[in-house]
Amino acid sequence: MTEKGPGGRKRVQIYTDGACLGNPGPGGWAAILIWGPHRKEIFGGEAHTTNNRMELRAAIEALRALKEPAEVDLYTDSAYLKRGVSEWLPRWKEQGWRRKEGRGFKPVANADLWQELEKLLKVHRVNFHWIEGHSGHPENTRANALARQAMKAQAEEANFGGRGSG
Repeated sequence: MTEKGPGGRKRVQIYTDGACLGNPGPGGWAAILIWGPHRKEIFGGEAHTTNNRMELRAAIEALRALKEPAEVDLYTDSAYLKRGVSEWLPRWKEQGWRRKEGRGFKPVANADLWQELEKLLKVHRVNFHWIEGHSGHPENTRANALARQAMKAQAEEANFGGRGSG
């Protein structure tokens, strides 16, 4: 039996992580989606990116993978993602996707991804939870391993130009 959240929405747990070799450098993201007895692992990467972008991409791709509006508990070890959603996002929006710096304003880093995430947050009811990374939590450990796998694939692709080492 699949759990239902408020309003009859499917209740889903998501664990996300991002990884980057250098910052910027080749990066990977991963998400584990769990609903009732079902489990799905997704991951991907980019050739030239940052760790923060991969953390955001993991959350975005996980929410995109949901086929219908859901009640989501999203677990992340990224303080950047958690604080961005819970503290900074409303202010950035209000300030035209700029943040205060000194006496002026500067464009928000990764505004394209924050805007993409914000649209998905209007579809799903998402509760963000921060969990300590590398603390032995099995789902966080698995998401980290998948993100690192995707990151390494991007690094190999960059080093070999898409060709094998043969």
